[in-house]
Amino acid sequence: MRLSYHPDYQVDLPPGHPFPMGKYRALYDMLVAEGLLGEANTLVPVEASLEDLRLAHCGRYLERLERGELSAQEVRRLGMPWSAGLWRRSRLAAQGTLLAARAALEEGLAGNLAGGTHHAFADRGEGFCVLNDVAVAIRVLQGEGLVRRASIIDLDVHQGNGTASIFAADANVFTFSVHGERNYPTQKMRSTLDVGLLDGTGDEGYLAALAQHLPRVLQGAELAFLLAGVDPAAGDRYGRLALTESGLRLRDRLVIEAARSARIPLVIVLAGGYAASPERTAQLHANTFREAARAG
Repeated sequence: MRLSYHPDYQVDLPPGHPFPMGKYRALYDMLVAEGLLGEANTLVPVEASLEDLRLAHCGRYLERLERGELSAQEVRRLGMPWSAGLWRRSRLAAQGTLLAARAALEEGLAGNLAGGTHHAFADRGEGFCVLNDVAVAIRVLQGEGLVRRASIIDLDVHQGNGTASIFAADANVFTFSVHGERNYPTQKMRSTLDVGLLDGTGDEGYLAALAQHLPRVLQGAELAFLLAGVDPAAGDRYGRLALTESGLRLRDRLVIEAARSARIPLVIVLAGGYAASPERTAQLHANTFREAARAG
């Protein structure tokens, strides 16, 4: 299984910032130490081209990102201060997802140790998300004629509002979001299929909902993306759901095995997670790739 990673996925943020930026290097180090990642199966991205980014994002938004011209209100909505490093990091992560998607088409399963930035709209960023990496990858592959129909299985605890908006008029992209109904964002967009869960939902209710809908989500797909957010875990700072660590692993196993059984290439991206520390968050993310390795 090939995985995308770049050291510059991690950039400096102000002290005390709530985003666990340290999870990226911590996750990489864990997978290397366990022998799941090495030079032979690491995909090292360069920055995504503006040409590719324009397939999913407005040119004016990209220009203002590149020049650092976001307004104070836009920066507040984004939740992170603009910097040249953040702009570069966002482009690297977008390209990392595209590289993983190409690898999945060749081999059946691949991933990116970043990505899943599903709150990024065509014309703006929100909720720690600058660019919508999955949307960029799908648009590039559609443009090249490699993929026509794709499915997005968004299991972050927050609804993938940016993704739903970008693909609202594209019947060839199935957007599926399982999220906390009362959680961020307050104003949800309409995915192809939304499953909003009550606060406190645990393993049984979550897994039952996922299993019920997954066959429909995957039907007819030529490529699928799993946004394997770990913020549904019990105790997550922004989560409000109550999945156990084993429940999260079962969730990922369910998706990976369903895609494999249907012979649909699958791309795994991180999405969110806000455990007690970046290291704990990385440990939960590592479980996703342990499950992928277990599936072979």
